[in-house]
Order: sequence, then structure tokens, then C-alpha cells
Amino acid sequence: MSFSEPEVERYARHLVLREIGGPGQQKLKAARVLLVGMGGLGAPASLYLAAAGVGTLGLLDPDTVSLSNLQRQVLYGTADLGRGKSLSAGERLSALNPEIEIEPLPFALTAATAAELVKGYDLVLDGTDDFATRFAVNAACVAEGKPLVSGALGRWSGQVGVFAAGLTRGRPLAERQPCYCCLTPEIPPDAETCAMVGVVGALAGVVGSMMALEAIKLITGAGEPLTGRLWIYDGLEGEGRTVRLSPDPQCPVCG
Repeated sequence: MSFSEPEVERYARHLVLREIGGPGQQKLKAARVLLVGMGGLGAPASLYLAAAGVGTLGLLDPDTVSLSNLQRQVLYGTADLGRGKSLSAGERLSALNPEIEIEPLPFALTAATAAELVKGYDLVLDGTDDFATRFAVNAACVAEGKPLVSGALGRWSGQVGVFAAGLTRGRPLAERQPCYCCLTPEIPPDAETCAMVGVVGALAGVVGSMMALEAIKLITGAGEPLTGRLWIYDGLEGEGRTVRLSPDPQCPVCG
């Protein structure tokens, strides 16, 4: 897979990185990434994945742009109010990088459709804020053997984890990776959404960008991804920590 002269110039800062270089940039160009949710996390993540040269981005979101989104979803503008997020995002990302392919998916993901949808991509990013969708995405990624980058945020804190249980299913417990349901087996009784408790806008950029970074590492093989780990960031204190996760042998999804 070769690069055109404009692509060489566009990705110059990647091409000189030892951990990415030409081979890594070719992997990015060949990759197909599905973003589930084009809101506070999917919006910034998609900007950096498009700019990085990920060859195909699937943008899944059934919602339209509302005025309250613009405090943190800087992918959109006031002129996009009322328009579908996946279509509006696709236009913006194509303008940012016309070298990539965009697949707008203006519908909701369900437990019945998730596996077939996930099957067509190499990697999935989930930035949604409802647990039914999170559980459906996780189950599909496990079933189809796809890595999942999951992010969440609220108020002043956020988290990012990489779940690769689908790649280690069937191995002895000591060699297995956890899935999202090993961390969150059921909907917490005190589950909150950003609409309920609020969120500082810039935090979405921090967490969404971290999701994009993990995706780039997974695709190129650079560094040590957060596989089997959870990064937790406290925006008020300006502190982050990483905790290691263990697979649940009784997990109904990957156990």
C-alpha cells in the first residue's frame, strides 16, 4: 500500500515516529474503525482518528445535534442544529481529511444487530451513555473477536479501558483478558448520565482524545495499550491513575 505525495506530507509527523513510521501508517490506512456514539466522546475521538489517516470510519448515531451538545461536542457547529449527527460528522471529517472513507450510520445499535455490524470492522470505540448499548457492543465484540475501546465521563472525571476478551476467549483463565461486563456486570442502581449530573466540556476532549490514542496504538502496535486496564482521570485534581482488571470466570459474556 503506497502513499500519494499529499498523504506523505499530511502524515509526515507520523512517518518520522519510530513507533509508527511507514508500516504503522499503512496499518492505519487499512484499518476499519467503528465509533458507536458521536457525542461527547465519539466527536473528539473521530477528529483525531480521521486526522491520523484511519482508512475507514463508521459513524453510528441515531440522534440529531442539539444546542446543549455544543458545549462539548466541538465537531459540530450552530449551523448543524437539528441535523443528524452521523451525517454532519461525516461531512466535517471528510473536509478534515478527504483521503479517508466515511460510513455514516444514522441508526441505533441493538442487541439483535450489533454482531453483524461489528463484524465489518477491525476495532470498536464505544462512547455511549446508556448501558443497554454498552452491553450490546461488548457482547458483539466478544463474539466477533474484536477489541473494544470504551470511554465514559461525568461531572469532572472520566475513564478509558481497552477490552480484548474476544481475542483470548477459550484460553485458561490466567491467559484471558476481561470484557466490559467483567467490570460492570449489570446496570448500577445509581447510574447517572451527563444530562442528569452535568459535565465540564473540555473533559470530553481529554477522554475522547485518549480513546483515539489507544485506538492508534492498537492498530499500529505502538507502545502498551490499556488492554485489561482502566485509566481513571480526575479533572478537578488534575490526576490520573491506572488500575488492572481481571476476567470474571462467572461472566455470562466471556466466562
